Amino acid sequence: MWMLPGDPLELMLLGERVTPERMKELKKSWGLDQPVYIQYFYWLSHVIMGDFGYSIVTRLPVSQLIWSRLPYTIQLTFTALVLSYVFGIPIGVVAALKRGTIIDNIIIGAATFFYSMPTYWLGLILMLTFGLYLKWFPISGATSLESMVLPLLTLTLPYVAMSARIVRTEMLEVLTEDYVRTAWAKGLPSRRVILRHALRNALIPLTVMFFLYLPWIIGGAVIVETVFAWPGMGTLLYKSILKQDYPVVQAIVLVITILTVVCNILGDIVSALLDPRIRVEKGA
Repeated sequence: MWMLPGDPLELMLLGERVTPERMKELKKSWGLDQPVYIQYFYWLSHVIMGDFGYSIVTRLPVSQLIWSRLPYTIQLTFTALVLSYVFGIPIGVVAALKRGTIIDNIIIGAATFFYSMPTYWLGLILMLTFGLYLKWFPISGATSLESMVLPLLTLTLPYVAMSARIVRTEMLEVLTEDYVRTAWAKGLPSRRVILRHALRNALIPLTVMFFLYLPWIIGGAVIVETVFAWPGMGTLLYKSILKQDYPVVQAIVLVITILTVVCNILGDIVSALLDPRIRVEKGA
């Protein structure tokens, strides 16, 4: 951020006549006249106390700006996370049960396509197709539930694909286990064998992946919100970078970093609780 050309105060005062003396006073009041490392430690010492400072551009508390945008990001990311499981799990189960058939090939091909496509490119395709050409949905803003459809699809489709592939792989492995074969041999109904015996164990990795998905989806939301002008933290981060609003950028990056670390720790804990083999391996 500090290596970028330009000055946040100059951008903020663009069009105003400010004397050099006044500019020096403003830089001193914001601490921008200090070396970068001093500015960083000053900011860090206040963050520890729960003070993220003030936005250079809007002059509002950074925490207020984040809290005003956070509900939109939570609405988008958690809905995408839930939908990725709601659709990804049954699709993965069908692909595993139809292994080697045309249905399996179509599912794997579609999953690979959506998972490999860059988020911004997928968003632009959906925007052009369903927003500009067909005019089914709004292409920007958050004025109604319809405004949420395109950004939600953009964010959800890659994770539906990932969830489906994980479930398919785990189901194929579980279906070869002895206890599943025994259940089949006893003549238990197929639905009971699949749901009660096979799927329950196949979902353990996907349960752990929930905590890994969350920071990934929030990271992807930064791009999606920017493409569709969704008023969440991603748009705030993007605009703050353009305007070199250091306090806002640092605060949002810190929040995402802490969330990533916490989710990884929770993922390890849940993995150990659900799969006793991991506890045995770590204990050994």
